[in-house]
Amino acid sequence: MPDTQQLEDLVTQSRRDILRMVHKVNSGHPGGSLGCAEFFVTLYNEIMERNDEFSMDGNNEDIFFLSNGHISPIFYSVLARTGYFPLEELNSFRLINSRLQGHPTTHEGLPGIRISSGSLGQGLSVAIGAAQTKKLNNDNHLVYSLHGDGELQEGQNWEAIMYAAGNGIDNIIATVDLNGQQIDGATEDVLPMGNIKEKFEAFGWIVLEIEKGNDIEAVLKGMAEAKKRTGQGKPVCVLLKTVMGHGVDFMMHTHTWHGIAPNDEQLAIGLAQNPETLGDY
Repeated sequence: MPDTQQLEDLVTQSRRDILRMVHKVNSGHPGGSLGCAEFFVTLYNEIMERNDEFSMDGNNEDIFFLSNGHISPIFYSVLARTGYFPLEELNSFRLINSRLQGHPTTHEGLPGIRISSGSLGQGLSVAIGAAQTKKLNNDNHLVYSLHGDGELQEGQNWEAIMYAAGNGIDNIIATVDLNGQQIDGATEDVLPMGNIKEKFEAFGWIVLEIEKGNDIEAVLKGMAEAKKRTGQGKPVCVLLKTVMGHGVDFMMHTHTWHGIAPNDEQLAIGLAQNPETLGDY
């Protein structure tokens, strides 16, 4: 059985990492990063089957693609804390010539990063291509991806969604972070998308919902169920209902903190709400 307290400690520490990274350079995207902490910690520590050594091809292991690349702070934190690169490298976030750019890039060879991402709407196409490649190579491992709900307003997603179902790509689990917020406001105000679950189902996907996306046990249970639903001839979508800015009270339930860094006083408040558990970098 997973050690849920250990996972909770990782979540808390990752939230500290996020706050400290974006504060140091006065730049970055804390809101969505904080909201997805439970997902990333659970995915990399319990859900995915990963090799000890990173390789770009990802053969004979599960692989992950982050499509909404602006939430790189949580991605970098979890990669560092699961051994992909030294924890101290988090100090270089968004600095010139750093491997940890604001949106993940590949040209500097950062372990754990297989695609440059952040141009929204493209990640699902890449993930589906990787999943199809695994099928052609008789590799029975899975491909995971994460997308923002506002990102689904990009039309390329729906061509990819149609393609995956039409070609029986049933070794992919695409998760959508449903926090209801995007850079310009609530998704309902910017461009209402209707019932996303019904849309994916209409395109031929199996859809699961995790109602408490900021609860470790709910994420564990939901993602384990998603794994069970692979291999049934249809791609799998997980609708992960999170709260933007979760864990820092003044950042929650608002798009305001989508892409703004906390000042010194706000950093202190946020860190106080997330007491150190595993040591800062």
